[in-house]
Amino acid sequence: MTPEQAEFLKARRLGSLATGRRDGSPQQSLIAYEFDSTDIVLQTGGGSAKARNVGRVPAVSLLVQDGGRYLVVQGTAEIVASGAERRAAIRRARASGRNPASDDDATLDAELDENGSVAMRIVPGRAMGRIEERPA
Repeated sequence: MTPEQAEFLKARRLGSLATGRRDGSPQQSLIAYEFDSTDIVLQTGGGSAKARNVGRVPAVSLLVQDGGRYLVVQGTAEIVASGAERRAAIRRARASGRNPASDDDATLDAELDENGSVAMRIVPGRAMGRIEERPA
């Protein structure tokens, strides 16, 4: 990923995540994410289609679009279902949103467990798209 692509991804928070269903067909979900130039994190339900799909086939594709500009990131995802790694990922994923995560580990674990929430971490591989502004 180029520095310009990384900045494009960091400056946005919404994308369309494509995962593979059991029958091989694509499944897409609108997601909110956080990117720190290393990996992409998001929160989702542990029983969601995207979480189940990633459990079977970790290859994913994320489309981030801004008007006519877009970036497609292909990568490998993993589900983080518990522990300190889940808490850290969820705190990152919620850092810029309206629902910040509790600073107290036990409180956050209880909330996530009650909601059946997991973190998904995506390690970007290939990135492609058109992120340059076109002249008016």
